[in-house]
Amino acid sequence: MTGWTADRIPDQRGRVAVVTGANSGLGLVTATELARHGAHVVLAVRNTTAGEEAARRIGGDVEVRELDLASLDSVRAFAAKLAADHPAIDLLVNNAGVVLLGPRRTSTDGFELQLGTNMLGHFALTGLLLGKLAQAREARVVSLSSITHKNAHLDFDDLMFERDYRAVPAYGRSKLATTIFGVELDRRLRAAGSPIVSALAHPGLTRTNLTPRAWEHRGRLGQLIARFGLLATQSVEQGALPQLRAATEPGVRGGQFFGPSRLRETWGPVTKARLSREAADPAVGKRLWAAAEELTGINYL
Repeated sequence: MTGWTADRIPDQRGRVAVVTGANSGLGLVTATELARHGAHVVLAVRNTTAGEEAARRIGGDVEVRELDLASLDSVRAFAAKLAADHPAIDLLVNNAGVVLLGPRRTSTDGFELQLGTNMLGHFALTGLLLGKLAQAREARVVSLSSITHKNAHLDFDDLMFERDYRAVPAYGRSKLATTIFGVELDRRLRAAGSPIVSALAHPGLTRTNLTPRAWEHRGRLGQLIARFGLLATQSVEQGALPQLRAATEPGVRGGQFFGPSRLRETWGPVTKARLSREAADPAVGKRLWAAAEELTGINYL
């Protein structure tokens, strides 16, 4: 494959980057490349033992901090400690996520787990760190979308999917919500005259540890499905390039969306991706933002 590569990342020395879910998959590759180019990288992870192992693999200027996005108390504690230790944050990569294809599960706060982790936890984290992002010269927030957002639809009368729960649509909804959040964040930052950039990316179909985990509940059949899925996907190093480009390329504008260029954005070199109509709808963005504020108790912009 040709096109944009991690070698085009400019010097990141002097920048503080926070990457959620940085101990494996896309987050690990993203954190590794940012550290390789000189950034001080905060590995924000639920499992600190795995985080410490990742830090040893990455090397460079990294630190490990505990963050459970499925717990608002954990998000608040993480943000408070981070803000106390760093006067400015240059980059927040909202990478972490869960894919659950079994029965419906809930977060510590009672949210449907995929929505609570993938979107609401990051909504809260971004709001709590916004003041520190504002202290940086060219701060960015990158939200990790998915091509599944294109076929999803939010039901505001059942946002937590309590009726007729189905895991695959629930995941798509969580990623649609994440995408809407990134776009609406851009609108609000621009309206407030903030220089912070909110950009988005998606990895197409990429081999990560989320694929086998998602099928664990199906036993041997699940293992076979997961293995087939891994064969049909691109490498995690390639899949991380869209979010690395969104995070580091000079001149990225608020609201820009990056993803793979081939076969309906499933794989290939990085290009500008397309939002679904619902993801781009300002009315939907405004409504989801209000719901997220009410659910998390965190109000900003």
